[in-house]
Amino acid sequence: MDAKKWKKAVIIACLLPVAATICAQNPVSVWEDALEQLSMNDDEEEQNWEEELERLSRRLHEPVNLNTATRKTLEQFPFLNDIQIENLLAYIYLHGQMQTIYELSLIAGMDKYTIDLLLPFIHVQPVADKQRFPSPRTLLKYGKQEMLTRLDIPLYRREGYRKKYLGTPMYHSLKYKYHYGEYLQVGFTAEKDAGEPLFALHNRKGYDYYSFHLLLRNLGRLRTLALGDYRLSFGQGLVIGTGIRPGKSYSLATVDRHGNDIRGHTATDEYNFFRGAAATVKVTPNLCASLFYSYRPMDGVVEEGIITSIRKTGLHRSQAEAEQRNAFARQTMGGNIQYDKGELHIGATGIYYAFNRAYEPKRPDYARFNLHGNHFYNVGADYRYRLNRFTLAGEVAVGKHGYAALNKLTYTLRRNYRLLLIHRYYAHNYWAMLARPFGEGSTPQNENGWYVAAEVAPLAQWRLFASLDLFSFPWWRYRISKPSQGIDGMFGTQYTPKPDIVMTVNYRYKRKERDVTGTGGKEILPTHHHRLRYQCTWSPPHLQLRTTIDYNHFHSHGKPARQGVQCTESASYTFRFPLKLSIQGTWFHTDDYDSRVYASERGVLYNLYTPSYSGRGFRFSCVAGYNLNKRWMLLAKIGETLYRDRNTIGSGNDLIHHNRKADIQLQLQAKF
Repeated sequence: MDAKKWKKAVIIACLLPVAATICAQNPVSVWEDALEQLSMNDDEEEQNWEEELERLSRRLHEPVNLNTATRKTLEQFPFLNDIQIENLLAYIYLHGQMQTIYELSLIAGMDKYTIDLLLPFIHVQPVADKQRFPSPRTLLKYGKQEMLTRLDIPLYRREGYRKKYLGTPMYHSLKYKYHYGEYLQVGFTAEKDAGEPLFALHNRKGYDYYSFHLLLRNLGRLRTLALGDYRLSFGQGLVIGTGIRPGKSYSLATVDRHGNDIRGHTATDEYNFFRGAAATVKVTPNLCASLFYSYRPMDGVVEEGIITSIRKTGLHRSQAEAEQRNAFARQTMGGNIQYDKGELHIGATGIYYAFNRAYEPKRPDYARFNLHGNHFYNVGADYRYRLNRFTLAGEVAVGKHGYAALNKLTYTLRRNYRLLLIHRYYAHNYWAMLARPFGEGSTPQNENGWYVAAEVAPLAQWRLFASLDLFSFPWWRYRISKPSQGIDGMFGTQYTPKPDIVMTVNYRYKRKERDVTGTGGKEILPTHHHRLRYQCTWSPPHLQLRTTIDYNHFHSHGKPARQGVQCTESASYTFRFPLKLSIQGTWFHTDDYDSRVYASERGVLYNLYTPSYSGRGFRFSCVAGYNLNKRWMLLAKIGETLYRDRNTIGSGNDLIHHNRKADIQLQLQAKF
């Protein structure tokens, strides 16, 4: 054994006591808690975590071998940042294949918290030969298949079913997916939303929504080929991004998310995807080029041949909604080229998209500069360069109107100390319908801001996070009839006194300006929103107990303060026989919608349920999962919400003439 291997073996032996502590904690609960925190941001646009959960769930059963993992594979984990990925790949390149997962502690930038998140999804196994694309016989023999069906049954009746809705109140979906590692993935999705007809009326062919995808990777120079429905992410998202949008949370990894990927569309989201073909070819060892084309009908309102609004819900319950289905079409084409060598990445993305009808939505004063017309384009250049402890990354883009820029500076002081600075400038007239970068708003338009964040782990049991975002809006916004500005500050701490006990305290303060109701925009006052959360999780063998307490305080100048409180208790237990049971109860008391609270709860597979509650009441849910055998699993969930301050729930077609609502969800999974 040479000197380098002897040195490596000695260091690994010294790390064994640390590794025992790492493995003692329940790693699955760690990443579930992390995703729960991400889903609770008060973004203007609701995020769909279905595909992320599907991908991570698959990795629990088919862990990634770090010795064969590529950058694209590692970028699938939302809690890994670019520096950690680069350091991990460099470590294997310099020191050879990893012999044990405990070597993660040797990699610069890999702190205990990140390792805990990563452990459930990875393993280490020596590889003798270079991996090649499998033969057709191997694909057929060793490929994995999954069938998943879900049925939701509401135990209440909404007003819309009395006259307008054409289908039953039950929700149903069916999914099939075949995959072989990272090389091949094929699947389809069929879905009927509540209120939509099935095999009747405008859905005579069955379900209301169908989706098909085929994804091929690592076939010689063909790095990726997607056919059917797919998603795209390039650069920092200023030109295009249809995945999870980077948002402000209590982790730098989610803020500093990376793109540059083509993925199959496997979720039931009926809006954020492309339909057609996309491919990435490796031109040289350091240069890759991508091309994509999409043509898909879309929902909206068309009046006298002009598109007046675009509908994103995918709901076709009533005759009016059915008439808005596939009302127009959008054609999209473009490409990306990227050069990667060592610490340097340079990329360029261009996209052209057009409607087959003119798009002329109503544009009140606050939306005067919003996108409208027939044909649009965006072109952007992105970069990333690492110099010792510093990493610079960013993107600059122009469109048919306006321009946008986003730049990041990351500084790694030492292993567990990181700083991040982001500056963004999105012109008030920048048009980019398909872009989803980091920001306060849901679109890169009419925004300027500086964001600074720090994440440190001074002791093994402690992890601290703090951030401050100073943003401004050069033009009016919804409910703000003048240029405005705001502040968003966050502080979070995580304490792990024992491997099976985790306590977190998070605080957030946001100041924004808003028109005073009833003044027609003549009077504008700042609003102040304070949020405080305490959470304690205890995870002994087979059991998890959690307590969550939230306090909200919302007020504006000269107005009475409104407050909101919620307390949630949950328990999960895995029996010795193949049964897992989770129960949860939530008590909430808020003064109004502005002081609303959020409470995440366990759901069926690939479903991250984080509803908001306003008013006074209780919420109870119970989830049971039973493995019939190695191939079949049945899940059932029942939940009920009881309000004590009202006799009805909702309004309009969603009105329920009762103060409580209960739902049953059933899900059957088959693997073969």
